[in-house]
Amino acid sequence: MSETVKMRAPQMSLAKFAKWVYIAIVLLLVFPFDKFGLPAATAPVALFVGLIFAFVFPMPFPKFNKKGSKYLLQASVVGLGFGMSVTEALKSGGQGMMFTIVSVVSVMVFGVLIGYWMHLNRKTSYLISAGTAICGGSAIAAVGPVLRANDEEMAVSLGVIFILNAIALFIFPPMGRYFGMTDQQFGTWAAIAIHDTSSVVGAGDAFSAAACEIATVIKCTRALWIIPLAFVTMFLFRDKNSAKISIPWFILLFVLAMIVNTYVGLPEGVSESIVYVSKKMLVVTLFFIGASLSLATVKRVGVRPLFLAVLLWIIIGVSSFVVVRMTI
Repeated sequence: MSETVKMRAPQMSLAKFAKWVYIAIVLLLVFPFDKFGLPAATAPVALFVGLIFAFVFPMPFPKFNKKGSKYLLQASVVGLGFGMSVTEALKSGGQGMMFTIVSVVSVMVFGVLIGYWMHLNRKTSYLISAGTAICGGSAIAAVGPVLRANDEEMAVSLGVIFILNAIALFIFPPMGRYFGMTDQQFGTWAAIAIHDTSSVVGAGDAFSAAACEIATVIKCTRALWIIPLAFVTMFLFRDKNSAKISIPWFILLFVLAMIVNTYVGLPEGVSESIVYVSKKMLVVTLFFIGASLSLATVKRVGVRPLFLAVLLWIIIGVSSFVVVRMTI
């Protein structure tokens, strides 16, 4: 009995310490060091810190962390719209539209067929394909209830997508620079080949401000494919008891923010402040996402789902890179 108490004591003290470390990290991430001439944390750094935290400490605020990553991401995307022009957005979105249509359809078809060939759970392979084809965790969260996926299928699908999403944020900006990609090329490639909106915006911002704008617009356009995919899912699986479709309403607010910035016009200082705060929120979002990716999540994924996700990622990453380099 006494030995059990002794073993639990360090765990309890570590859990208490984790709360203060978590709070301190968030405060450091939002502090405007750059306004004092000091380097501020970037999105990749925030994600890396979150991963280290997840592997060292138990999550002290699981519900807050989960909801915070979701709503902060949405708020940051809307806020970034106040620094964008509708004219430029339409130009960027138009150039990426054909890539979006082809890649979404092809990834869904390849994913389902490869999953069937691998004898992978049908719903798991479908969710991984949806997450790769559209917008990562958001697509899985939207399609999962329509598919009536169980907790294990959702957890595995989200886990594998989050793992690759984290890797993408670190490797894409250096790869873009190594191959001498332009802002338009990198923004388009990142929006198509990176799973989740958070890492798309983070990678774009790490490359350049222009690439961030292009990547955000194309990714938000891509995210709207959640709606038709949900209807197709409902038809394919033919379940009358499927949950209602989750529509990404924040994208409409993102468009509204661009319209206000373009045609109404806010004072320059106001729009710059909104964009600055939005980027800070994105940095905190990436920390939240990294902090949620524990060893337990990694172990839960399994080899076959991870293999499917990596294979689909290579297909969409390489093919979109080649097309972007040849056409833009």
